[in-house]
Amino acid sequence: MSDTKGADMENDFTQGTNKNPSNIMPEKLTLDSPLQFECHPGVSCFTACCHNIQIVLTPYDILILRKRLNIPAHEFIVQYTEPTYLEKTDMPGVQIKLTEDKKACPFVTPEGCSVYEDRPTSCRYYPVGMADFHEGGEDVKEDKFFFLVKEPHCKGFEEPKKWTIGEWRDDQGVDLRDEMNKEWLRLVMRRKSFGHQANLSEAAQRMFFMASTDLDHFRRFVFESSFLDSYEVDQETVEKIKEDDVALMLFSFQYLANTLFGAEGLKLRKEKIEEKVEEIKQRQDDSLRQVEKEYMQLKAERERLKQEEDARKKG
Repeated sequence: MSDTKGADMENDFTQGTNKNPSNIMPEKLTLDSPLQFECHPGVSCFTACCHNIQIVLTPYDILILRKRLNIPAHEFIVQYTEPTYLEKTDMPGVQIKLTEDKKACPFVTPEGCSVYEDRPTSCRYYPVGMADFHEGGEDVKEDKFFFLVKEPHCKGFEEPKKWTIGEWRDDQGVDLRDEMNKEWLRLVMRRKSFGHQANLSEAAQRMFFMASTDLDHFRRFVFESSFLDSYEVDQETVEKIKEDDVALMLFSFQYLANTLFGAEGLKLRKEKIEEKVEEIKQRQDDSLRQVEKEYMQLKAERERLKQEEDARKKG
């Protein structure tokens, strides 16, 4: 058995558990490791894991669920989610709003999940979590491994079905979610690595929340503001993000990485940079002129007081 202590649970909120250490099995698993587990209506605990749980949603989760329900993103956010902060950071996100009476996911029924084919990432992971060892940063090699979460209420481990971790992940459609969530999760982990050394401004928090939860709003921001006049975006990308929501979502991650952390990928137009430099220079010039003005006023006031003092002495 291998101790998982020291591992960075890179995507904690995709594990579908409260991550109580006593429930995490201290064994590092690979894609070829065996797994005996199955969840189906015949299991005595069926849907128990859909109650009293925190289900944090990724941008791709929101995109797929609101399309499933055929409602705008903002309506989905208001009706089915509540605000939260991601991974102990100041990055705002959303989680599924549980029903008031049974503290259950609003999509769970006695027969199971009503949106099963489009269920959130965290629901797909359970009970197999993923972690990696790394020091942080973009170019560092990640040493990924998997682990099991065994909670007392779960009877799925008593079922005879056997597979490998890789087969389970494939069955649950996890690989696609990992690919869709990857760059967004990197943003959260990058922010987490800063700790409390710096805080996101309110404007940055609003932008992160908007781009992460409401692609319709983000599309309007791109096409109805001065965005395309400010950034160099090739025409093929422009045409693609006009209609393709997944392409727009991935573009939003690129934009957030650039604006929040200075990552490469998006470039300001040369004329905008020059305009910004000129604006800063103008502010500096204005500031210097103001300092000079205040100095001359102070000098004149001192001169006036000196003249009054001289006149008083002569009188």
